[in-house]
Amino acid sequence: MKTIMVQYKTTEALADENAALVRAVFDELAAVRPGGIRYASYRRAGDANFVHIATIDTPNENPLSALPSFKNFQSQLRARCVEAPVVTELSRLGSYGEGAYGEGA
Repeated sequence: MKTIMVQYKTTEALADENAALVRAVFDELAAVRPGGIRYASYRRAGDANFVHIATIDTPNENPLSALPSFKNFQSQLRARCVEAPVVTELSRLGSYGEGAYGEGA
């Protein structure tokens, strides 16, 4: 199991477009319902900063990579950004009240 966090800032002019592209990923996830992933995205209130957190159960396969909506989201991400995406691997210490995240915690 691997958990990664991606943080970046888009231009103010493209923040709503970026948010719409992110929502399209969640729409496709809801329709396809792939296993092996837990995924959440956040936009900081009032600005163009975004955070994505994904926990992937399969070490060599990211279910997001197979989604056309995710490919579309990623295709021009760097062009929308004023601060490039920073990817950080996280180690879970515990959780509470987060559905599957809280199992065994």
